Parts: sequence; C-alpha cells; structure tokens
Amino acid sequence: MRCAVLDDYQNVAVSTADWTSLQATISVDPFHDHLESENELVSRLYPYEILVVMRERTPLRKSLLERLPSLRLIVTTGMRNASIDVAAANQLGIVVCGTSGHSEPPAELTWALILALSRHIVEEVSSVRNNGLWQTSLGVDLYGKCLGLIGLGKIGNRVARVGAAFGMEVVAWSPHLTESRASEAGASLMESLEALLATSDIVSIHLVLGEGTYGLLGRHELNQMRSTALLINTSRAAIVDQQALIEALQMGTIAGAGLDVFDHEPLAKDDPIRSTPNLIATPHLGYVTERNYSTFFEQVIEDIAAFATGTPIRLLS
Repeated sequence: MRCAVLDDYQNVAVSTADWTSLQATISVDPFHDHLESENELVSRLYPYEILVVMRERTPLRKSLLERLPSLRLIVTTGMRNASIDVAAANQLGIVVCGTSGHSEPPAELTWALILALSRHIVEEVSSVRNNGLWQTSLGVDLYGKCLGLIGLGKIGNRVARVGAAFGMEVVAWSPHLTESRASEAGASLMESLEALLATSDIVSIHLVLGEGTYGLLGRHELNQMRSTALLINTSRAAIVDQQALIEALQMGTIAGAGLDVFDHEPLAKDDPIRSTPNLIATPHLGYVTERNYSTFFEQVIEDIAAFATGTPIRLLS
C-alpha cells in the first residue's frame, strides 16, 4: 500500500518516529507543501490507499473523498479533526483513526503570547535589533490582574494554574462549567460570558469548536471587554469573528490580541491579520513540539499497522 503524509511543513514526519516496521508492506511519501485546490489534491492523492493528516491543515470533505477511490484509511493527529468529514468517510468505507497528544504545549504557548503582549517583547526585540533603541515601552503587570478563561478543560486548567502562580485572580466560564470544576482549577465561576469579558484583563479561549461555540465572540462580545484587555486564542479561529476582532484592534476597543489559529491557514500574503495593529500572530504552533510530534507519528505508525492486520485502533466516528 502507498501512504501519503500531508502538510509536513517542517520535514520531520519521518525523522520523529521509526517507520521501518512498515517498510515491507507500505511505502511512505511525505509532502512538505500545502495544496488548496481540490483538483490538485485529487491529482496528487489519487493513487494512495492511506492518508496521514496533521490536524486541520488540509480539509478532507465529502467531495474530495468521493474522488479518491483507492483511499482506505485516514489517520489524523489528535482524536478530533473538524476538517475531516468522518461520516462521509464511513459511508465510503474509509476507516478514520486518530492519535493522542499532550495538553502542555498549547498551554505553554498561551503564556508565551500573554507575556509577549504584556511586556511588548516583539516590539522591544525589534527596537534593539533594528534601531538600537532602548526601553521604548512600559510593560503591564500580570500580578493582581484578572485572567478570564473561556473553557476550563485540560488546557484551560493548566493555564489557570500558571495564572494563579503569577498572582492573578482567575475566573472562568463555559456553557457547561460547574462551580465545583472551576474551584478544582483554582478559578471562580462567572455567571455569564458577558460578565467574564467585562471583568477580565486578559481573556484566553480554550473551547472545542462546535455549533454552540462557532462565532461565540463577535462585535457585541468584544465591545464588552475592557479597552485595556488582551484577547488570546490558541483554540480554534472560528470561535472569534475575525473581522470583528480586526476592527476592535484598529479602533482600540481592546488593547491587543495574540492568535495562533486563523480562518485560513497558512495566512495569505494579503491577509489583514498580517498588518493589524497590536496583534501577535504565530503560525499555529500550539501543538508543534518535539514530544507531541513523536507521540503523533509513533501512534500513526501503530494505527497503520493495526489497520493492515484488520484490527484498526483509535477509531473516529
């Protein structure tokens, strides 16, 4: 069988795990570029029985899957991938499997963005390197400030505990969050999203994208935030109305934003995100660490091997 590994941007899919156990029966072709066109994807992927996809980099919609008659197995990193039409795959007889991952890396990146924004790290580094300027801004203290978490799952929980270590007041809200769960993470439960937004100096999003969270933060919600507040999104781009956020930053409705997720990835050269003031954009780095990649691809190999023996594991449905 032939296996295509899609969107291997860093050229590490083969080197972060030992693929030799599959060599006798499966040939592996990693691709390091990103294709947008469905026709281009069909042309490239038509001969392959197995596709390995990294998170949501390349959508696998029904229209594409129907044009890949050889495809028998899709393996995605993570146990959830909103860009794969799993129902369509199942209807077409295509098995879909996933892998586990680690919650520490996105929590760590969340704090990298918070610290970079609050201490103007990007601007200060640029000033030193390019202009020779010294101390051009005043940082914002985290101690004593209010950290508002929208979502308090594994990642949100880790972010909450770091916030407490910085001496911040931590509050949280999500549609189904209970007071006892919030208390376990050292956070106070807010009665509504609006109350959290109005109270928090830093708002960080840690929700799963779904019907109830799509477009959760629009113009109305952003207007509820403090003009000095920062918004962090390392979760899913569609939770925030991107155009409304751009306008809020341009108008000074909020003080800044740190984004690791975007409506279209990679960002186009003319995407307004690139020139929006007071915004730090990282290229979806939340899960991109050595340990996560090793776990991803080791389990990808396990999934393929199990499928080859007729006993697929980590099935998605």
